Amino acid sequence: MAEMLYREALNRAIDECMAADENVVMLGEDVGLYGGSYRVSEGLVSKYGEARLIDTPIAELSIVGNAVGMAIGGLRPIAEIMTANFSLLAFDQIINHMSKYRYMSAGKLTLPMVVRFPQGVSKQLAAQHSESYEQMLSAVPGMHVFAASDPNYAYHALKAAIMMDDPVLFIEHELLYNKKGEVDLNTPVDPFKARIVKEGSDITIVSYLKMVDDVMAAVPQIEEQLGKSCEVIDLQSLNPMDTETIKNSVEKTGRLVVVEEDHYTGGYGAQVISRVAEKFFYTLDAAPLRIAGKDVPIPYNRKLELASIPTPDSITKAIVAWGKNNGL
Repeated sequence: MAEMLYREALNRAIDECMAADENVVMLGEDVGLYGGSYRVSEGLVSKYGEARLIDTPIAELSIVGNAVGMAIGGLRPIAEIMTANFSLLAFDQIINHMSKYRYMSAGKLTLPMVVRFPQGVSKQLAAQHSESYEQMLSAVPGMHVFAASDPNYAYHALKAAIMMDDPVLFIEHELLYNKKGEVDLNTPVDPFKARIVKEGSDITIVSYLKMVDDVMAAVPQIEEQLGKSCEVIDLQSLNPMDTETIKNSVEKTGRLVVVEEDHYTGGYGAQVISRVAEKFFYTLDAAPLRIAGKDVPIPYNRKLELASIPTPDSITKAIVAWGKNNGL
């Protein structure tokens, strides 16, 4: 076991893949000499040179488009986009090219590439730098979508993503880069498998990315006020979704809560509840609860910013009220 920061885990994964395969390259704004806007590629240019750590102009469509061409040509590119909001500029390449070429070529082409970006509310970066788009991107067939909430999964899932022959969208969170945690370097994790963060018997709480930490911060108060135990699941893989782990938990608890930072309308949590309702509705003893961000652009004002997304306190209040209304 090794203790490291989330960004250090990502850095180590990239470093090890670059050392193992000379076809692994990285491109994006400031990923080379500067070491990345979040220091994820720090120190790598001195090891592998500017030909493999490629600084690009501020042109997200070009970054991903070049990565697509590199992947078709036999390289394993890692394209970094500085924030989720700017991924919108690359949607044509992500949705019309990256995700489709393997299908359109009847499997003759592979696209072993990763597109990484952070998303979510940080600290007063305002509406154009704080959005979440996993709900849209997870609905695109032809690519995997991973969401890393801790250093251990970040390390293992990114290594797996870089070395697999499918395109992967790798989502990070701006407030997790300095999160410290244990990384088991010798025990790989299945990147497609959800993680049971905490076992419980009465309420299943499903979440991902930074909201996992907020849920865990809320759980002691929820359990104290309701006198019930919570099972917490970190989805980790958003496409495909590990419905089996959710099913096994809901069959045990009979109650489901989904917590997400994204906006309520159209959010990814609706897909979680939809699948539960469609596939194993009769395991539920109460209507599911969704806790999500408000349907507003993310405000700049710090108090309004925090009011626009779930927090440990608002998660606690919502689940306790829901639990009492449903016989807990």
